Amino acid sequence: MKKYRGVIFDLDGTLLNTIYDLSDSVNAVLQKMGAKEHTYEEYKLKIGKGFRNLIEVSLPEGTSEAKIDEALEWFLSIYDKRYMDKTVPYEGIGDALKTLDEKGILIGVNSNKRTDYTQALISHHFSDINFVGVIGERKGVNKKPDPVSALEITSAMNLKPEEVLYIGDSKTDIITGKNAGMDTAGVLWGFRGEEELAGHGADYILHSPNEICGLFCGGPEE
Repeated sequence: MKKYRGVIFDLDGTLLNTIYDLSDSVNAVLQKMGAKEHTYEEYKLKIGKGFRNLIEVSLPEGTSEAKIDEALEWFLSIYDKRYMDKTVPYEGIGDALKTLDEKGILIGVNSNKRTDYTQALISHHFSDINFVGVIGERKGVNKKPDPVSALEITSAMNLKPEEVLYIGDSKTDIITGKNAGMDTAGVLWGFRGEEELAGHGADYILHSPNEICGLFCGGPEE
């Protein structure tokens, strides 16, 4: 098996189950606008391309740009107050991160969630883990699947892309990793299914967080 010295994780649907706080916040906006609300399962297919896209695809087709902008502002005001209410790490993720950290594997996070929320959630839930870089959506920087942030994290690790494994739960993550020149692993405990992940060329399919550490062959010291 190939040795990896670093790993970059997606956030939503990979490290943290954020579906409830995101969905509840968007539904509060839709209710305020008199629009149809969506189920948690429906939101699993809408999340992953940033907040504005989430609002746009949740509103009725044909909604004006001005209304989308207004809805986004409402969403942010609501989500800011509840983004840690129901969000929790997936079972086994904390242990997997701790094991990787102890093995000397360098760890990063690359999300399409805004950087301030991404960093706050990581600090809150994984304060005992050493992260080389935690990067989310930033103004003036392309979102995933553009590899710019993944490569920035890789540079901070002082590693080559082929030494890093990119792990996520959606086609956006698999494409991002491939665009960065990295091997990829798709996880099935998140928001998307095996067909999407395998169909976009994931090198590995993981059914449980317990399988993550097995991809690192004991760490770089071996």
